[in-house]
Amino acid sequence: MSAVEEKLAELGLTLPEVVPPLAAYQPAVQSGVYVYTAGQLPMVEGKLPVTGKVGAEVTAEEAKDLARTCALNALAAVKSVAGDLDRVARVVKVVGFVASAPDFTGQPGVLNGASELLAQVLGDKGVHARSAVGVAVLPLDAPVEVEVQVELTGA
Repeated sequence: MSAVEEKLAELGLTLPEVVPPLAAYQPAVQSGVYVYTAGQLPMVEGKLPVTGKVGAEVTAEEAKDLARTCALNALAAVKSVAGDLDRVARVVKVVGFVASAPDFTGQPGVLNGASELLAQVLGDKGVHARSAVGVAVLPLDAPVEVEVQVELTGA
């Protein structure tokens, strides 16, 4: 087990299976020393635990937890191409999309679920640049979607 997966275990978490693509794309691709994930939905065992708009059917706290799940799914996607999460030199960028009710403006707080998880698991290597974007709708009516870019060590 990698040191990153040991840290996940300390937090009471396990790395999930890679979420299969919903369309014509790969969950993650490597280009040089970078791995780019596709947008990761908060799938748990092949299903969305909740659907709807944040600020309407979904609370900001629920959405923050869902963003955390998205980050776990992104780590699984990274591992699928990197082979070992200990190869992560740093998380470079996180982009998060929040399906938002028209008056919801708390997108950054929702995306903190993903950002905080990455920092907890990877330490300083998990601190990153980020965009938090409110959108009208996401695939499958998911409340949150997160994509991650990481830099790998040469090993």
